[in-house]
Amino acid sequence: MEKLTVVTGTGVPLRRSNVDTDQIIPAVFLKRVKKTGFEDALFYAWRRDPDFVLNRPEYKQGKILVAGPDFGIGSSREHAVWALRDYGFRVVISSRFADIFYGNTAKNGVLAAIMPQESIELLWKLLEEEPGRDMTVDLGERTVTCGDVTLPFEVGDYVRWRLMNGYDDIDLTLQHEDDIASYEKMRAEKFPFKPKTLPAKHWADVPIQSAREPEEAQPWAGPIGSRE
Repeated sequence: MEKLTVVTGTGVPLRRSNVDTDQIIPAVFLKRVKKTGFEDALFYAWRRDPDFVLNRPEYKQGKILVAGPDFGIGSSREHAVWALRDYGFRVVISSRFADIFYGNTAKNGVLAAIMPQESIELLWKLLEEEPGRDMTVDLGERTVTCGDVTLPFEVGDYVRWRLMNGYDDIDLTLQHEDDIASYEKMRAEKFPFKPKTLPAKHWADVPIQSAREPEEAQPWAGPIGSRE
């Protein structure tokens, strides 16, 4: 996972509260079987509106999203963070995050920075006064700078450590690789009758078609009870 220490880029003001994960990425996109390629699904319904903030050319290269309170509520889909990351956002700022969403951000290289709502309001004002303005988020110093204004934000020590070192769950596990190998060796020698741990297999990519989207969709024939 890519390390996150200092992020500088376009700030995007999202003046919406209670943004749930179905608004971040609709459930129809969850049938995809990879962890990448979700940028087209981010805020899919809202992006049908020509006036939505991400449809403005000044914000299309946004890296830092400044959102209202209670961001990431709803179902616990990790795809919500994948969609934000794939679009290009490395930081989301809000006064409150849903707990599961907050945990998913740290595992996927996205910083969820917590700031008082008064600070959010000030950032919205600065970003809207100068659309396309760059911001800088310094994880080491726990600060956000926009123009001449520098504000502190909150982030847990453990989350900060993971992001600054670029550790996802697999990286954390591999820190104990020698212990795992030693245990597997002991297990094979002491309990030879038990099943052996096999190396992972990497299968070739096979396109998967949703059962709900057949190649040749049948025309609607009306309710079953009215069909001959």
